[in-house]
Amino acid sequence: MRPDAVQRVLDAELAAARERRGGEPPRVLDVGGGSGVWAVRLAAAGCAVTVVEPSPNALATLNTRAREAGVTINAVQGDTDSLGVPAGEADLVLAHGLLEVVDDAPAALASLAAAVAPGGAVSVLVANRFAAILHRAIAGRIVDARRLLDDDAGQLAGTRDPLQRRFDVPGLEKLVLEAGLSVELLQGHGIVSDLVPGVVLDTNPGAADALAELELAAATRSPLRDVAARLHVFARRTAV
Repeated sequence: MRPDAVQRVLDAELAAARERRGGEPPRVLDVGGGSGVWAVRLAAAGCAVTVVEPSPNALATLNTRAREAGVTINAVQGDTDSLGVPAGEADLVLAHGLLEVVDDAPAALASLAAAVAPGGAVSVLVANRFAAILHRAIAGRIVDARRLLDDDAGQLAGTRDPLQRRFDVPGLEKLVLEAGLSVELLQGHGIVSDLVPGVVLDTNPGAADALAELELAAATRSPLRDVAARLHVFARRTAV
């Protein structure tokens, strides 16, 4: 698998968590984990994974994928209002693609912060408002691009927009800090990869690997980070 900016951070954190736990499996809570894109991968890496997801259909798909992968995942039907798991026990909490769709983003993030153990971490991955503007403009959707620019929440109100909000770097950092977490890293994910046509990668040997390395090199460099398709915050709950 080619290197990925988010996966690289998670791998390092899970290795540190395993060491803190004396070799025991790190405890991962994936909230809004859907069909298990991240959960199955982490369970296969030896983590004890719990997924909290409101959709029974997504949980059914998750269970199928886990069975096919030969891993065990604790699947809980719920949301950020009722996680259904003990507070303060997770070594790592994932909120990937979650804060864009919940009704109350600050309340949701506060719930996630309460779920992580002291010294543990929360990984937040969200859609970037400014990337959405650029991508729509490039696609010729100029009116939508302007509406996203003018809407501070980064929402296309009055349309079938599946997201309630999109984020920018200052707004996301402020949200995480107000949840009582300490920001260790704020990076971009999908900076140029979403803009490179597939034919370029298919017809140029080594292009895919070079693109992956470019993504890693650009992940923390502003202003490239600030227009990535997704923004990734890695934040810590202070140990007591």
